Amino acid sequence: MTEPTETIKIENVVASTGIDQELNLEQVGDDLPEADYNPEHFPGLVYRTQEPKAAALIFRSGKIVCTGASSEPAVRESLSTVFEVLRDLGIDISESPTIEVQIIVASVDFGSQFNLNAIAIGLGLEDVEYEPEQFPGLVYRLDDPSAVALLFGSGKAIITGAKTTDAVTHATNAVETRLTDLGLFG
Repeated sequence: MTEPTETIKIENVVASTGIDQELNLEQVGDDLPEADYNPEHFPGLVYRTQEPKAAALIFRSGKIVCTGASSEPAVRESLSTVFEVLRDLGIDISESPTIEVQIIVASVDFGSQFNLNAIAIGLGLEDVEYEPEQFPGLVYRLDDPSAVALLFGSGKAIITGAKTTDAVTHATNAVETRLTDLGLFG
């Protein structure tokens, strides 16, 4: 049987940065025809990179949020592209602005179906939310690492809230260990 940690797939990495200056988004939007800027619907300018595929949400304050990347290096590469594009417009940006990963979302396949009712009872109500009429998954909040596992009856899960890929792996191992200890997995 494949180990759950071998099935981890990073789905989204969200990171933030800033360029320490206010931006005229109307002007930037005019200068970058491939960017989307519609302040009536969203206060930021959306600039999509193709390689790697990601979207940068650029705000008037100079804050930038990158989303949609499939790895931490892809976030950094996408933001480097954004910085270069902005520099080409004459915007002064430091050589290497600080980039901070905010959240990583990953999918995991545990390889066998889960009995979510038994898991909800076994894990206890303190760390679990399970209301199948509202949402088909069980929400399991982990303390170490600080992450959330959404468990589905299919045996698949979403790990979210982690800030590193190591934390995603640690969370996956923690879920597997806890469920195995309760006799609900393995």
